[in-house]
Amino acid sequence: MKIGYVVLYVTDPAASLRFWAEKFGMVEKGSKQAGPFSIVRVGFTDQEFSFELVPLELMQNNPDGLNLGTPSIAFHVSHLQDTRQGLVEKGVNCTEIADHGGVNSFAFSDNENRYFAVLQG
Repeated sequence: MKIGYVVLYVTDPAASLRFWAEKFGMVEKGSKQAGPFSIVRVGFTDQEFSFELVPLELMQNNPDGLNLGTPSIAFHVSHLQDTRQGLVEKGVNCTEIADHGGVNSFAFSDNENRYFAVLQG
């Protein structure tokens, strides 16, 4: 398991992107659409790690009541089903594995209801 990226829930994704680019020298590393919303990844050119800037408005109907006031961490694993099963056996509350924008993943939350995602690959 390795850390892939950290999700920052932001009110103004464009302003957040400008902040990280202008103040820290990060660059846009990709983007994807989620309905009418654009989710941008930003990071340093010489590192795999990135921030994913997710509009708070996209998470408006947060069905799991996740704490969006804190960043979320996305982990990459080789064996998604085995990882999920192992966490469930340890009593961790996990969602079902599903396709999220072309990536199979599931989510889990910690004891303070902070959101984490586990992605295939």
